[in-house]
Amino acid sequence: MRRGWRWLVVAAATAVLVALPFAAHLLPVAHSSVSAAQLLTRIQGSAHVQYSGYAESSGGLALPVTTRFNSINDLFGDRTQLRVWWRAADDWRVDSINLAGERDLRRDRLGVWTWDYESNTAERFVEAVVPIVRLPRPDDLVPATLARRLLSQVGAAQVTRLPDARIAGHDAAGLRLQITDARSTIEHVDVWALPASGLPVRVTVFGKGDSAPVLTSSLLDLSTSAPPASQTAFRPAVTAKVRSSQFGDIVAAVDQFGQSTPPPQLAGLRRAPLHLGSVGVYGQGVTALVAVPVPPRLARTLARQLAGTPGSVSVSSGGSEIGALSISVGPLNLLLSAEGIDDARWLLAGTVTAPTLLAAVAELPPAAGFR
Repeated sequence: MRRGWRWLVVAAATAVLVALPFAAHLLPVAHSSVSAAQLLTRIQGSAHVQYSGYAESSGGLALPVTTRFNSINDLFGDRTQLRVWWRAADDWRVDSINLAGERDLRRDRLGVWTWDYESNTAERFVEAVVPIVRLPRPDDLVPATLARRLLSQVGAAQVTRLPDARIAGHDAAGLRLQITDARSTIEHVDVWALPASGLPVRVTVFGKGDSAPVLTSSLLDLSTSAPPASQTAFRPAVTAKVRSSQFGDIVAAVDQFGQSTPPPQLAGLRRAPLHLGSVGVYGQGVTALVAVPVPPRLARTLARQLAGTPGSVSVSSGGSEIGALSISVGPLNLLLSAEGIDDARWLLAGTVTAPTLLAAVAELPPAAGFR
């Protein structure tokens, strides 16, 4: 073979190899006969499905919050790259990269390890019981985890099939959850999942009146082989700073040690059953409201920050100011109540309308701080 021809063959082979990942997305999509009800059941029961992959999530919810709540902005106000290895619900690893840097989370049967590369810090959270309420973490935005959470309390009558799509090189069946609750600010949620296992590979959430999704999370690369145990195991480096804590964030601590007692129902939304902490979680699925009793010092900081944020409004009732502050960010509404006991306040947030939050805050007792 002539020298020129050899180089031509090498160039052609290289072009084929480079094009393979793109060509996989251009292959015809095999139509799945799975029904909406079957797909929903498989998605809800997919926590046992083992896989690894690379995902990206993006959102547009830039919240005016203090540093204690920065994780919300880092996750929902920007694009986040996620690498996930999933062996079981209590054996997984999620690495996340965004503007705040790189952070790893590893779950085992005793709790969670966090590893921050920039600060060379490892922190261990031992969880005898998985907390019912906490601030969002990167693993919450993994498509499979996000989809199971949003569809956990959904019935077959609430979903319909969408056209199949090719995602991360795999044929995926589509499902739409249409929200009919007038109190909700979410219009619909679309999920695509592998039809045989129910593993979700893409999630898009649309607010009412929005032409573009307010939140998207999608796998871009996927292996359905079981990841080795060595990928999820963790041992801190000898040079790392190692800490341990019972609580991963301020919300989990308030839930445990706060003195407030949220009522069993707010604005017609029922509180999560068997939850007796100080943080109230109301509603279900994507129509959710959370009521957090904020300690005095943090409440004062939040009040100053919200008061100086464009779009913030002082809430009035019966023609007079009631000392509460309200703000809307896309489909998310926030309301900081008037001062309670020793200047503590309630922070209400959720994918519910502003009037729903106003009705809810009127039904809450005065907020109290820590015990």
